[in-house]
Amino acid sequence: MSSENIIELTNASIYQRDNLVLSEVDFSLKKGEFLYLIGRTGSGKSSLLKTLYGELPLKEGEARVDEFDLRTLKPKKTPYLRRKIGIVFQDFQLLTDRDIRKNLLFVLKATGWKNKTEIEERILEVLKKVNLEDKLYKMPSQLSGGEQQRIVIARAMLNHPDIILADEPTGNLDPETSEEILNILMEIKESGTAILMATHNYNILKKFQQETYKCEKGKLLRVDSDTPIDFSLFED
Repeated sequence: MSSENIIELTNASIYQRDNLVLSEVDFSLKKGEFLYLIGRTGSGKSSLLKTLYGELPLKEGEARVDEFDLRTLKPKKTPYLRRKIGIVFQDFQLLTDRDIRKNLLFVLKATGWKNKTEIEERILEVLKKVNLEDKLYKMPSQLSGGEQQRIVIARAMLNHPDIILADEPTGNLDPETSEEILNILMEIKESGTAILMATHNYNILKKFQQETYKCEKGKLLRVDSDTPIDFSLFED
């Protein structure tokens, strides 16, 4: 694995249960790089992301995320892999029975943080990065969709991840709020965190241009920047 690459896959096969969804995947992501992942629903985008954070096993080929070999990754080591990765979902997955502080506290305690002062400082640090430090004691239901997604990004940053995997992070948001989310992700990228973002949002791709890969017909292919993107890839 190249010292620059934070993710590297070589001739990898991506399965969803027993179904092969992507084959012969050769792909790498460098530190501080931002890549888009596009493709129709069911084309393998989410399965690829789930393989990278250890929810789906890698059965064939080679893949490394940071120092973790996904082919030999044992279930008991998966939590350590996920400490290196921030995950941003479309549907937020915030704990609805507790306020924002306790949502973030839950993650820190679950990943081994014990010092109370450091915990409270880190919670405030990540909330400031998404401009929501004034929402510390709000319940998720009291926040807008855009605010909830910014909290999810803050949660993803808690453990100083090397990588953020974002699965349709603007899928439920209006265009203006989607741009706010992308501006935050771009700032995180500039700080050196690698970002791989699956998206159906063509306007975002046009406005925030970055290198793009597409899942199509069982393959992962780099999109040539000079080639117009096929609009059908954004249809379900």
